Amino acid sequence: MGRPAAGDGGAVPPNAGLIIDLELVSWKTVTEIGDDKKILKKVLKEGEGYERPNEGAVVTVKITGKLQDGTVFLKKGHDEQEPFEFKTDEEAVIEGLDRAVLNMKKGEVALVTIPPEYAYGSTESKQDAVIPPNSTVIYEVELVSFVKDKESWDLNNSEKIEAAGTKKEEGNALFKSGKYARASKRYEKAAKFIDYDTSFSEDEKKQSKQLKITCNLNNAACKLKLKDYKQAEKLCTKVLELDSQNVKALYRRAQAYTQLADLELAEVDIKKALEIDPENRQVLI
Repeated sequence: MGRPAAGDGGAVPPNAGLIIDLELVSWKTVTEIGDDKKILKKVLKEGEGYERPNEGAVVTVKITGKLQDGTVFLKKGHDEQEPFEFKTDEEAVIEGLDRAVLNMKKGEVALVTIPPEYAYGSTESKQDAVIPPNSTVIYEVELVSFVKDKESWDLNNSEKIEAAGTKKEEGNALFKSGKYARASKRYEKAAKFIDYDTSFSEDEKKQSKQLKITCNLNNAACKLKLKDYKQAEKLCTKVLELDSQNVKALYRRAQAYTQLADLELAEVDIKKALEIDPENRQVLI
């Protein structure tokens, strides 16, 4: 079509090739977060150093939450307000935000866009303003400081067992409330605390073994709920390597095999479970 001359701009003939000079003045890094990459984090100000919070870290933030139309529904940690703290693996202090904060550095300021499924879902929520159902929310977050949660290598043997037990109980509570993805993370972290037990005493190894069985078995139940059947099968196999007669592990692995269309393997596990415990109602299906 071309373009006629206008103002200081000359005419552009039809089908003309164009050469355009561009200067990149600045850019903002956008990171896609989560397994499905639906949470977006745009860095507005770079942070310090290279360390980031881990799961369970206590973080202090300044935060402003807005709807897409600019309505402010949340403002915490600013001016004379008390610092706003939360643990990154706590139950949704601010929906969806923990995933983003785990990817931030101290002093970083970021714009975090969270879709409804990771924010407040299909229900209306009341903060400083009403958040309508199915709202995408946008947070401007400054990570002021953080204190990392202790990792396995920071603990002695008895502390590792205690930490694993605590995470297991947290997982149990989350599972009962239907928070299967969060429960799964708790069980995974619990198992990591006691993954390497070669330096444990015999009594500690017994405790560690039972915790590993329980955490992997419970995690398998989470994975079945989340329809992650391959991981459920792997977790049950781990349990059976520790306790080949574990009926729950055989039953849950059979469920996973069934969903993966490995019906012969499912039948093998069901038969073995029935041999071990013929009266078990879970297996009699």
